[in-house]
Amino acid sequence: MIYTDTVKLLRECDAGTKMAVTSIDEVLEKVRDTEMKKLLQESKSHHEKLGDEIHSLLNSHGTEEKDPTPMAKGMSWVKTNVKMGMDDSDATVADLITDGCNMGIKSLNRYLNQFKAADHKSKDISTKLISIEEKLCKDLNKYL
Repeated sequence: MIYTDTVKLLRECDAGTKMAVTSIDEVLEKVRDTEMKKLLQESKSHHEKLGDEIHSLLNSHGTEEKDPTPMAKGMSWVKTNVKMGMDDSDATVADLITDGCNMGIKSLNRYLNQFKAADHKSKDISTKLISIEEKLCKDLNKYL
């Protein structure tokens, strides 16, 4: 049970980091404020670094990475493009990324509760990912 919960939690974290990087990439070139752009680039880097750590752990468990579901990616893309088409301001970018962070935080907390038997390392990674998302939300508040 510990092994399967560990792998399941790591795979969900993997999908989450990939979704975050993709979402940031979708809006990054539209950001006008240099400080906000720097903030998003740093967060993207944190997500990528944690993603690399997750990939290494998944490999050590002999399992594959997990991509976000096509439905989640598609819905995110549509929402981003519709909102940015109506208003391509930095406030809209902050709103979109904050929504994504909040969904990620909610999902990760659900997975932590669902996969209780996961090992300490995978729970730490989940908590670290939640912290990255929470920090990004807080940092983006001034752009809303």
